[in-house]
Amino acid sequence: QLSLLEDAGFGGALLYIDPCDLPKTTDLADKAFMVSLNSGGDPSTPGYASIDGSYRQNRLNLTTLLVQPISAVLAKKLVSLPEDTVQTDKCIPLQMPTTGKKIISLSIQSVATYKTISNVIGYLKGTVFPDRYVIIGSHHNSLNSYGGQEWASSTAIITAFIQALMLKVKRGWRPERTIVFCSWGGTSFGNIGSYEWAEDLKRVLQRNVVAYVSLHNPVRGNSTLHPVASPSLQELAAESQSFNCVEKTKCPGSNVSSVQIQGDSDYFINHLGVPATQFSYEDIKTSENSSFLYEALFPVHTTKTEEMDPSFSLHETIAKLTGQVTLQIASEPVLPFNALDIALEVQNSLKGDEVGIPQLLAVASRLRDTAELFQSDEMRPANDPKERAPLRVRMLNDVLQSLEKSFLVHRAPPGLYRNILYRLDERTSQFSVLLEALEHCKLHQSNETIQAALSEVLSSINSAQVYFKAGLDVFETALAGKK
Repeated sequence: QLSLLEDAGFGGALLYIDPCDLPKTTDLADKAFMVSLNSGGDPSTPGYASIDGSYRQNRLNLTTLLVQPISAVLAKKLVSLPEDTVQTDKCIPLQMPTTGKKIISLSIQSVATYKTISNVIGYLKGTVFPDRYVIIGSHHNSLNSYGGQEWASSTAIITAFIQALMLKVKRGWRPERTIVFCSWGGTSFGNIGSYEWAEDLKRVLQRNVVAYVSLHNPVRGNSTLHPVASPSLQELAAESQSFNCVEKTKCPGSNVSSVQIQGDSDYFINHLGVPATQFSYEDIKTSENSSFLYEALFPVHTTKTEEMDPSFSLHETIAKLTGQVTLQIASEPVLPFNALDIALEVQNSLKGDEVGIPQLLAVASRLRDTAELFQSDEMRPANDPKERAPLRVRMLNDVLQSLEKSFLVHRAPPGLYRNILYRLDERTSQFSVLLEALEHCKLHQSNETIQAALSEVLSSINSAQVYFKAGLDVFETALAGKK
């Protein structure tokens, strides 16, 4: 929205969250908040690592707009909205009065400066595939010294998991793949720590990372467990959730979705095409909320964590779910990824689509056929210890870890993932890039944008189909006469 305002010639913006979008369990309407306009990493080193000796481009101002977040109460006062005289159950979003004009003076006195951001990285080396990494990411920074709820939950869970893992290590256990533990710095200011670390090691990570398990803000409420996973990991996340769910009231079902998630998984999902998953507790379902709430950082009182989860049972559940998924990916000989779920997600994203291009539906159908063959002809034999051959396992894992890379589009509209397998929110099932392009076409009376978006989606689906087919052909050639 800010990008569109800037393009339209606006000079400033007051940013507020409508009371209708706020969680019903907390009153934040009169609270100020912070939001980062940085899309990711150090803006002065776009596309390369911000380390000693790097050239810093003069991009300190991320936007020419003067932007100031304000509370909903202040927004209401500024536009002189009348007080509510009738109390109703239905929330009515704030609207500008039909008449009248207000002149508001806005003075921004931000000073751009460089600060050092630090990450904490540790690893447990694998025994069979030490060159394949499962990354589990948390973060340790806060906007202020007392607002520790978000990063304290993240840090507590990864620390507990490491302690539990070390007990197994002392008894002689080791994972098959290397587990990398990351505590990122600079998350609140645009995922700076994770972006710069990944940009510095991009070539290695592109080849070696098999999955990213996120612990970004794992306990932000106490009523609903909200699992998110990329399509190839949805089945694994659902199985782990049902296995660990003892309190049925806390775990109503295994509804795992692929929606955009905030935090340090961003670079791994959108630039490396790495399968990712995250478990978190929320106050209400994400579908009932504005996705912008994830971006807004409200000051949290010191005792918020204790009030939200006094017995730390929710933290324990997240630790178990995260731990189980991480260990399965790190220890199973064949990566527990599902190729067919990707094809099904693609077909679901084209259902009810206003575009309805036959060519898209046809290539999506071919993708599903190839994925079914891949799942039956390659996954099943490799998962059978009697038929498992080291050559087949290594080749199969190489194919599996790159399943989602085909779906990275070259450029996505502001606010949308480059990885088109992730939807904008749970209210829509269609490809976000196509929906955005349709809106753009309606606004500008032109179909140029939709044609470009269709080409990107078509190319991605076709590329994935060719990738699966090539994998089948390689197995057939390499294993001819050896079955």
